[in-house]
This record gives sequence, structure tokens and C-alpha cells, in this order.
Amino acid sequence: MPAGLRARWRGRWAALQQKKVWSWVLPLRIGGDGKGIWRDLVGSEFFPAWQDWKPAPSPSPTSPSPTIDGPLSAAACSIGARGRFMPAKPDLKIVLCSPRGFCAGVVRAIDTVERALTLYGAPVYVRHEIVHNKYVVDSLKKKGAIFVEELAEIPDRTTVPVVFSAHGVPKSVPAEALARNLFSVDATCPLVTKVHREAAIHFKRGREILLIGHSHHPEVVGTLGQLPPGSVTLIETAEDAKTFMPGDPNNLAFVTQTTLSIGDTAEIVGLLRQRFPNINGPHKEDICYATTNRQLAVKKVASAVDALIVVGAPNSSNSQRLREVAEREGCPIAVLTQRASDIDWTRFGNLTSLGITAGASAPEVIVEEIMDAFAERYTLHVETVSAAEEHEFFPVPRALRPETAMG
Repeated sequence: MPAGLRARWRGRWAALQQKKVWSWVLPLRIGGDGKGIWRDLVGSEFFPAWQDWKPAPSPSPTSPSPTIDGPLSAAACSIGARGRFMPAKPDLKIVLCSPRGFCAGVVRAIDTVERALTLYGAPVYVRHEIVHNKYVVDSLKKKGAIFVEELAEIPDRTTVPVVFSAHGVPKSVPAEALARNLFSVDATCPLVTKVHREAAIHFKRGREILLIGHSHHPEVVGTLGQLPPGSVTLIETAEDAKTFMPGDPNNLAFVTQTTLSIGDTAEIVGLLRQRFPNINGPHKEDICYATTNRQLAVKKVASAVDALIVVGAPNSSNSQRLREVAEREGCPIAVLTQRASDIDWTRFGNLTSLGITAGASAPEVIVEEIMDAFAERYTLHVETVSAAEEHEFFPVPRALRPETAMG
């Protein structure tokens, strides 16, 4: 490359770095006459401008344009950070599932911890992970949150807030907090609280209660803990529904975990209703809107892409269900990933299309991080497939609202 061209290229690259323009949207288009001319494809560091890539105006006639000396074919090339010609990256269609990521209950839970930190300062204790996402938990730790699994880990006579996680807790937990005179704040998702209330109503009416859910998940532990031991029978599988023997088949009721697979739950409920036609269920299904919407979006995308990535944690029930839905819909590769650094690139060679979604506890910043990682290897073309719009909002617990906090 001639020295003059090299100097102009370095100057232009420095300017683009200052503008934070993505390096992977800077193609050099080569004309058949061997002359090169720059066209900037300006991306944004903030989503959703990914969908709005447009060529910038051509350089003005007075502005010098880089040229390439010698015969060149009419092929596109990309430019590396040091001005070296690189082979053009293959194209990759990214299909973003919508909605994805944080739901209203997760936002409320995170806001609860952050609001407590703002009002009372660090530390703030949180029983269990506030939501099942390591990135979120680590971010809150840096701000002064201390996460514990049991209240026994919290020092006696502490006056700082103690926040219960979004998954809900057994009744014994707030009772213990009250006995120890702890300042507790319940960040349980209101949709989980709805299930607790349904179970309590069925119990008061003398019904035998079935809980459809996964054992050991904190939401299920919390729901089971709303009632005396032995009051609720856990149904995890269709086989459980087939073999369950009630005391009185005409006096049954069921509730469900909020983050289950729509299909699995429908199968289990169908079996129960077939065996026990008089069983009482919720007036509105217990699987939450966010779980439903994210699964519907994955169903629309999974069969149309070569692979699908679910951003989420291994202990996140709703994220695991999204991966399972993608597999059942015929997606050849469906993986759960916490961060871009976790991607096994040996599974993602020769792709032409990739779906991306995120569980209800996964932040959008990790979706962007993963797109950046693929952008280093591919030229991205992004589109969004939507299954629903979401406008739900849950305010923080009353104890942290301006009219009552610090009162």
C-alpha cells in the first residue's frame, strides 16, 4: 500500500475509533476500475440501532478518498485494525426473538435491591440470588449487596434491610425475620404471590392441592412452604399425573410454577382433567406472561434458523425451558449461554442464520455482548421476530416507596 494511502487510512481509523463505530461495519468496496471508495455503514453501540444500518453519504468531492493502485477484481474486502486487507467475513442473519430478557418481576426485584442501597447505603442483605443470573448478582455485589442462603448467616441486631428474592420464600422465612426483628423487604414477584394466594384459598376450602412444578426450585420450595407440610402434592411429570391417587377425586385443585414449559404443563393439566373432571384450576393460568411470550417467540424462530442461543443461567427455569422449546421445534443447535466467553465456537461453524433470545432474568447487555462476538467472525444482518408486546410494570415494595421509606 502506498505510504500516502496508508497514512490516510490510519487517520480515518483513529477517527472512527473515537466515534465508537463498530469495526465490523466498515467494508471497502472495490470498483471494477480498480479504484476504491469508502462507504461507512454506521452502527450504534446501543440496541436497537442494529436494525437501522444505512450507508452514510458519499465523501464530498473535496475530501480525498483512498484509492487502490493496480488491477483488482470487483470483490469486497474488509480492513483490519492495522490497515491490512482481510478476507471478507461470511454473512450471518441474526434473528432476535421479541420479547426477551427482563420481565416486570425481575425489574422490580433488582430495583428493590438498588432502591434499598440508595436509601440505606451498603450493605443490604439478600436471601438467595435476587434473580437467577450471575451478571446481575455480581453487579449488585459491587454496589454493596451481600447474598446469603439463610437468615442465620445475617448477624444479630443488624438494622440494614434484608431482601427476599423474586422467587418467593416459605412462610417460615418472614416469621424468622420478624422474630429476630430484622427489617425485611419482600421482592417476591407479584405473579408468584398470586399462586401463593390461590393455594391458600384452596387449603381453606378443604381441597387436596397439587402443585405442578420442579422440585428444589426456590419458587416451588416457597409455594410448598405456604401451607402445612403434607398439604400439597408435587406433580413434576406426566407420569406423576397418571399415577397420582387422590383421597377424594371430586375435591382436588391444582396450581403451577410460573416458569414452566407451556407444552409440558398443558399435557399434565390435560391428564389431570381427564382423570379428575371436577378438579379446580386457576381462573387465569399460573404460567406468567413473560414465560409464555418468550416461549412463543422461540417457537416462531427455532425452525427457521441453523442455531439458537438462549442467554441465561443454568439454574434459571425459564431460560432452560426456552432451550427445550427450541429443541422441540426442530432447531439443530440450541444452547444456553451465560456470557459470550462461554460460547463453544466449534458448534457454530458454517452458520447462515442464528436466533438469539434471553431468559426473563438475563440483561440485554449480554445479548449485545454475544452479537459482538459473532460480529468478529461474521458480517451480521439483523432482524427481529415478535410474538407479543409487553407493558407490565410492578412497583417496588411499599416499604421502599417514597411515601413510606425512611418514615
